[in-house]
Amino acid sequence: MSRPAPLALTLGEPAGIGPDIAIAAWLARKAEDVPPFLFVGDAELLTRRARMLGAEVRTTVSRAEDAVAAFADALPCIGDAPAVAGTPGAIVASDTPAVIASIRAAVALARDGAASAVVTNPVQKKALNAIGFVHPGHTEFLGELSAELFGKPATPVMMLAGPDLRVVPVTVHIPIADVPRALTTGKIVETGRVVADELARRFAIEKPRLAIAGLNPHAGEEGMLGKEDEAVVRPAVDALKSTGIDATGPLSADTMFHPEARRAYDAALCMYHDQALIPIKTLAFDEAVNVTLGLPFVRTSPDHGTALALAGTGKARATSLIAALKLAREMADHEAPA
Repeated sequence: MSRPAPLALTLGEPAGIGPDIAIAAWLARKAEDVPPFLFVGDAELLTRRARMLGAEVRTTVSRAEDAVAAFADALPCIGDAPAVAGTPGAIVASDTPAVIASIRAAVALARDGAASAVVTNPVQKKALNAIGFVHPGHTEFLGELSAELFGKPATPVMMLAGPDLRVVPVTVHIPIADVPRALTTGKIVETGRVVADELARRFAIEKPRLAIAGLNPHAGEEGMLGKEDEAVVRPAVDALKSTGIDATGPLSADTMFHPEARRAYDAALCMYHDQALIPIKTLAFDEAVNVTLGLPFVRTSPDHGTALALAGTGKARATSLIAALKLAREMADHEAPA
């Protein structure tokens, strides 16, 4: 039986901890059973950063098809990657196009079957915006690349997954004042359908159970604390149920995340960013993984930022990246044909 293709790990912001945690993940490959990955970025950056960290790492420029075999003895890096400065903590505008190019190259590898999944290192959104990058983040850009490189329109949905909890914010990076206007019955239904489909297809959950949070305190108290839960959220729950999806709600968010409540569902749909991310980061700050559902390929990412102040110091922990690599491997394996 042939070995599965490697995971494609993107460059991320070169001035941040992406290089550090890529190195740390490779060094932990045996102790943590890290699946083989190909670094889609400048090999010299990793060599310099490893030297700075006092780590013994041998990098090798590798074709994707050779990366798995090389992984045991060297950290494989894709050839022809643009050179970057990658000075820890100091963002350089000329490095930023390489960040975007790495994401595009990783997705192309997934399209071609040369990578079994894409794992993205953290990016610095302000640096991207400064050179005209119009997307709020990875999720939206990956949706665009799906249409461009796969010819398939995508509905990308952000999920955060930890050992004991999966959460999905229906509205993501928008001001809290804009949430009630952005939240629609159709958006909740569409998100719920994507989540249920992906949990079955890539997480091997035969009949996914969704818990749907209300928007207002106590899910609106039957209209006493806001009308949105009865007018917007409840019709979405009913619509999901009508399609055969096991959905419950609207539920009071303040009682959804204790241990007994979590045992009743496979994923929680939350109405806004912090309603979802506060519980997952409280329960699994170092282990949570950012997953983009609804794409024609598997994509995961560590659930933290670039941590510029930690870059090159040896203090960055690779726990979330290792979790992202392992989850990407599991999701790709679940999806693989028998």
